[in-house]
Amino acid sequence: MNTIMRKSVLSVAGLAFAGGVFAGPIAAHAATPVDTKPVAAAVQSVSPQGEQSRIDLNGEQTANVKAIIAATKKAGLPERAAVISIATSLQESKLENLGHLGDMNDHDSLGLFQQRPSSGWGTPEQITDPEYSTTAFLKGLKQVDGWQDMPLTDAAQTVQVSAYPDAYAQWEKQATDLVGQHWNN
Repeated sequence: MNTIMRKSVLSVAGLAFAGGVFAGPIAAHAATPVDTKPVAAAVQSVSPQGEQSRIDLNGEQTANVKAIIAATKKAGLPERAAVISIATSLQESKLENLGHLGDMNDHDSLGLFQQRPSSGWGTPEQITDPEYSTTAFLKGLKQVDGWQDMPLTDAAQTVQVSAYPDAYAQWEKQATDLVGQHWNN
């Protein structure tokens, strides 16, 4: 990704957190467990909302897709959870495990999901670990009543609390394709 494009993408991700994850992971405040049985409907049956975006992935980004899928399976969640996770990471970091962004980062957002240590997501080392950050995201997702059946952007937004709540929807088709490609590998 060229420098100008990367700076633009990272600026948008940084702005998304200006409205940020003030409360931290939803899972930290949960009082009751959530049933995580897979949904009967196939992940491909969900129709993406709105205009879709797509990027070409390099080896690191593909490895991060596989790490998100592995963490989703380890958590015992269905393909739909992986689709939501990957679409969220596409929006937040373009599937790049971002460290501190210097002047471009006005908060302490890190990793695949641009999670913030100051908001309770974990330490910088934890947040930049793809399995940990995915598991943290999924814990928040499981606390969202009806996440399996709601539009992707609503489920992602409830966990992420972004200043751009509709931005996640643009990645649903690519995320669905990536899960379809890598789920059984």
